[in-house]
Amino acid sequence: MRIGYARVSTVDQHLDLQLNALQAAGCNVIFEDQGVSGATTNRPGLTKALRRLKTGDTLVVWRLDRLGRSLAHLIKTVSSLRNRGVELRSLTEAIDTGTPTGNLVFHIFGAISEFERCLISERSAAGVAAARAKGRHLGRRPALTPNQIEAVRQAYFNGHLSMADIADQYRVHPRTVRRYLMKNEVGRETLPEQLI
Repeated sequence: MRIGYARVSTVDQHLDLQLNALQAAGCNVIFEDQGVSGATTNRPGLTKALRRLKTGDTLVVWRLDRLGRSLAHLIKTVSSLRNRGVELRSLTEAIDTGTPTGNLVFHIFGAISEFERCLISERSAAGVAAARAKGRHLGRRPALTPNQIEAVRQAYFNGHLSMADIADQYRVHPRTVRRYLMKNEVGRETLPEQLI
């Protein structure tokens, strides 16, 4: 059975072109999403189409970008379909994973996607290394500055304030205060029993 899927991103766009092409391709049933961005995971029409497909069926789309949010997502979706014995046919790109040529083209897309992921990973690692070399702090900013940490330590160890009072004063959780007290230059043995 051929099951079609059509999608347009805005309600102002029309599905007619896609629906006509899917009908001409011999789709027995067509599911659609209108006004649904490809970037969203909530696509009810696609969900219904994927549930309806069974071994031996073919999912037909007008264009590959109607199906996947990204090349990596598309490849994952098609791999899942193939594992279920379902093929994919894209009318615009003339790809049919049920044929040797179509399968080859799709695997080339997969190799390109993997290459792209590796490049992104390398660039990210290089960017992190460059930022660290320049002394930049990566990740979330610390809850307290070094001066505040010292003030917290003084207030707590001089017995002026409780951890809860310090946490309220600096608008942090008491566990944050506890963590700073435990890791800053003070050995665990010097902390009061309730901190250990």
